[in-house]
Amino acid sequence: MTAVLVSGGTGLVGRYIVEHLIAHGYRVKVASRQAPAPGLFSAEVDHVPLTLDPDADNSCAFDDVYHFVHAAFEHVAGRYRGGEGDDPEGFRRNNLEGTLNLFDTARRAGVRRVVFLSSRAVYDGVEPRTPLSEDLHLTPTTLYGEIKLKAEQALAFMSADEQGFSGISLRVTGVYGDLRPNKWDGLFSDYLAGRDVPVRAASEVHGRDVAAACRMMLEAETSKVVGESFNVSDIVTDTHDILAPLKAATGSENALPAPGDRASVATMPTDKIRALGWEPGGEPLLAETVQRLAATLPQN
Repeated sequence: MTAVLVSGGTGLVGRYIVEHLIAHGYRVKVASRQAPAPGLFSAEVDHVPLTLDPDADNSCAFDDVYHFVHAAFEHVAGRYRGGEGDDPEGFRRNNLEGTLNLFDTARRAGVRRVVFLSSRAVYDGVEPRTPLSEDLHLTPTTLYGEIKLKAEQALAFMSADEQGFSGISLRVTGVYGDLRPNKWDGLFSDYLAGRDVPVRAASEVHGRDVAAACRMMLEAETSKVVGESFNVSDIVTDTHDILAPLKAATGSENALPAPGDRASVATMPTDKIRALGWEPGGEPLLAETVQRLAATLPQN
């Protein structure tokens, strides 16, 4: 079985990646400072200690590892943009210098392929309504976007510099899904309790589709992916359409929020990754996911 190390494997996105790789026959090692809670995953996984401290020696984490998926990121809870809080230097040190240290450690350990979870934030500062295609010249206006872009560039440079080492970056938009805790728990609770909820539009992609994109990058022909960045996005939705299936499933009499301004959300073309065969779940998967979450809500 091919061994894959997943940093941040217990996080919001990492859990989908771990479960997907397990389901497709990989031996997964979860890298984090603390071991996963018992029963967190559907099958047993190995745990290896790992830190984003750039001065740390993480070489042991890569023993017997063929691939590395880097999903770990340190930030203020619930925030990515602005996730530096009052410590921008620490934020940069861990998330950029620490990430580059991990890439270099993986390369020296003989890891064949690295998949880096980057972000839509690399497009921060692009002129409004400009399609966010991978070939744009980028100068992110947020620290979060800047760090992600610089890590992408360093990984691409390493990939060009050494044979047998392939790095790929996935520019992931907002991620939703059906695992709990869930990022929409608070939104659902507020709506069902009759409290005000935000009117907001955003791009989203299911965690399972992100995981499928990661596996695709591990298995794709090297020449088609090495050193490349790929957009990973699916739908533009809003709080009105997220809550509509919840209202139907629960029979709530509370009014839905007004529709959000979807036209203000810049499109994030995914032609590049779709050309490799990636197909996300679209609106049907969103509705199915909300219905599944509704079915597991506590009954009053």
